[in-house]
Amino acid sequence: MSGYLRRLATTGAAYTAASIVSKLIAVALLPLYTRYLTKEDYGAAEIMFAAVVTASIFVRLGLLEALLRFYYKDDEDPDLVVASSFAALFWLATAGALVALPFAQPLAEALGLGEGGAGLARISIGGLWVLTMNEYLLTLFRLEERARAFFVTTMANVLLAIALTVILVVAAGEGARGLLVGSYGSGAVVVAVLIVIHRRRLSLRFERPLLRRLMRFGLPTMPAELSLYGLNFVDRVIIARSAGVAEVGLYSLAVKFAQGVNVLVRGFQLAWPPLAYSIRDDGEARRLYATVVSLFVAGCAFVVTGMWLLSRWIVRALASPEFFGSYEAIGLVATGVTLYALYMVLVVILGRTGRTEFNFPATAAALVANIVLNLVLVPPLGIVGAGLALVASYLVVLALMYGFTQRLFPVPYEWGRLIRVLAVSAALVGLGELLLPTDGFEGFALRALLWLAYPLALLATGFFTPGERAWLSRLRHPHELAVGLRALRAPEPGVDGRIPETYEAEQMDEDARL
Repeated sequence: MSGYLRRLATTGAAYTAASIVSKLIAVALLPLYTRYLTKEDYGAAEIMFAAVVTASIFVRLGLLEALLRFYYKDDEDPDLVVASSFAALFWLATAGALVALPFAQPLAEALGLGEGGAGLARISIGGLWVLTMNEYLLTLFRLEERARAFFVTTMANVLLAIALTVILVVAAGEGARGLLVGSYGSGAVVVAVLIVIHRRRLSLRFERPLLRRLMRFGLPTMPAELSLYGLNFVDRVIIARSAGVAEVGLYSLAVKFAQGVNVLVRGFQLAWPPLAYSIRDDGEARRLYATVVSLFVAGCAFVVTGMWLLSRWIVRALASPEFFGSYEAIGLVATGVTLYALYMVLVVILGRTGRTEFNFPATAAALVANIVLNLVLVPPLGIVGAGLALVASYLVVLALMYGFTQRLFPVPYEWGRLIRVLAVSAALVGLGELLLPTDGFEGFALRALLWLAYPLALLATGFFTPGERAWLSRLRHPHELAVGLRALRAPEPGVDGRIPETYEAEQMDEDARL
């Protein structure tokens, strides 16, 4: 059991390296961006970024998901799969952008951007093509297991985007236009370079029978992916139309700050499915799944507790005073990110059973709940209402997925340990908000000490098992721990698990921009 857990931690750290670096750079740039951007500019750009990802899900028609599956099928030619899927996606993305271009003004009005929004919409329509092709070409590195090339390309994109964005936003004063052009302009350069790198595998002609097979697999993944990403898009549109684009800017900044927990979640998302499927024995799998959920919730709750307690100081340190109000939603958004990660655990369990058709009803119900709750809560509560709606909608999808998976593959979750985590986290946040100062060095120091008491509080409640306490004691000997981690090897998958790439869009959204 401990070997599986160490592998999960190790592979998660390796997969998320590029994401961590890019997010650290993004946070470091926030003082600069919030000084030269108004809340309206930041909000408008974030709406368009989210709209592009949503449109990309339509344009892809599940082809990226099909590529990830068909590339490894014994009865398919991987080179032909790459050539045909690229050709189809190239023409779909091109046609989608050309069709959308004449409707830039109505699209901007529908998104609540008002006057001046048409220009942003036109830039974003070009960005639709860039983002779709960039994600496809980067996926080829993943298929070929070229981790170094993936890392270098991602970082080159990030650094180029920084240079362009700083020039356009700071030097030229382009505002939201600068954010969009900087992001998608750098992406266009990277796409051109990647096309040259992969040119021998690419084609503009596709094989029709193969394309039909690809789309038969990929199209059914679209509804779940759309409904899941819709949770991260419709709230911004509703905020814009109900409270104004400036409030979208505050909410989007809260989402950016919540990336602290998302870095941990991203590594887990990438490392968890291979580990979960490598376990051949169902009994051992059930026990491991339960333990992983307990430990992962405990780790995320530590980060979320810190977000709640220190949100005011985080915003003061990294944003201009105009954006201070964003602190109100940071804790809620961080909680939502953690709930999303737990949803991914349940998606993997569905993949183990092969019954992935249950995914869409759960995500669709969550999307409906999210829309209704945003319409009800945003007008009186603003971004706090949007944060509450996000948390509630993820609770809906978790409850439904829990019911489905327990019927198909029961897991003995450690409810006693989970309740201890929730109780400790809620108690610390409650004590901090009720009793401790909300500004000044004294307030920061007291809240930081309260936050750091979280592991000790868990230990005092009896959360950790004897085996976990023994493993934690090894942290006092980092060299021995490092040797043990390097000795780990990942076995072949024990089951033919299949999960829809429902989280691909969100990863694409977060890693494509700063």
